[in-house]
Amino acid sequence: MTTVTDLYPTRGTTEVSVPRQDPVVWGGPDTPGPVTAAELQAYERDGFLACEQLIGDEEVGVYHAELERLVADPAIRADARSIVEPRSKEIRSVFEVHRISEVFASLVRDERVVGRARQILGSDVYVHQSRINVKPGFGASGFYWHSDFETWHAEDGLPNMRTVSVSIALTENYATNGGLMIMPGSHRTFLGCAGATPEDNYKKSLQMQDAGTPSDEALTAMASAYGIRLFTGRAGSATWFDCNAMHGSGDNITPFPRSNVFIVFNSVENKAVEPFAAPIRRPEYIGARDFTPVR
Repeated sequence: MTTVTDLYPTRGTTEVSVPRQDPVVWGGPDTPGPVTAAELQAYERDGFLACEQLIGDEEVGVYHAELERLVADPAIRADARSIVEPRSKEIRSVFEVHRISEVFASLVRDERVVGRARQILGSDVYVHQSRINVKPGFGASGFYWHSDFETWHAEDGLPNMRTVSVSIALTENYATNGGLMIMPGSHRTFLGCAGATPEDNYKKSLQMQDAGTPSDEALTAMASAYGIRLFTGRAGSATWFDCNAMHGSGDNITPFPRSNVFIVFNSVENKAVEPFAAPIRRPEYIGARDFTPVR
C-alpha cells in the first residue's frame, strides 16, 4: 500500500496553523472554460468567485420544484441521505442528489457548472459530494465556522487542496436569512483543529458541528486579519469557493427560506485515500469513492 504524506495535520491534542502547501488555481492560462483570467486572479486572491446569474429564472423554477418534490417525498425523508433539523424535524439537507435526481444530475453535467470546476482544478473532476440545503424560515439553524477541507482531509481522506464547491441559490439570498459568509484570503492558511474524531462523528456533525471546529481565539484572529464577506443575491446566483476557505452561515429566523444546491467537485488526480484523522470512513453518499469523471 502506498503511503500518502499528511501535509495538513489535524485533530491532534492542540490546534495548529499550517501554510497552504498546494496551488489555489491548478489550471493554466490556456485551460479552457467559462472563467475569465481576471476572475481566476480574484479566485486565487480571495478563495471565492461570485456569479450574479449562473442559471436563468426558468431553470431556477425547474430546480426549485425538484427540491420541493424531494423534500415532500416520504421515501426521501426516510432515507439515510436526508438530514433532519433537530428542533423543527424538517428536512435540512438531502445528500447525493445527483444520484437521486436526474434533474440535479443534469445540472452537475452542465458546462457552466462542471466547466468552471475543471478550469479551476486543471483536470477532469468527479463529484465528491452533492446535496440540497433547505433552510426554511422561523428558526432553521446555521452552519458554524469551518474549513470543508479540514473535514474532508480528516474524515474522507482527501490528500490535497484540489477541490472546489459551488452553492447555487434557488431562493433569494438576503442579508438577513442566514446567508453564506466567507473570510476572504483564509484559504491560504490551514487550521488544524484540536480533539480526536469520534466514531460515526458524521451523524452528529451534519446537524451540529463539534469535531473540526476552530477555537474562538483562532476565529477571532482570522476574522481580524481577513474580514468577513456576506453573500447576497437573487435566485440563480452562485458562489464558487475553495475547499479551505473559512466559512459558515447564521440561523434563519426570518420568514424567508434560503435554499440552495451544493456541489463539490474534486480532481480525479486527488482521489480519496483512507481518512487522515478519523477511525472510519464516512458513508459514500457524504464522501464519494466513485471517482468516475463527470461527462
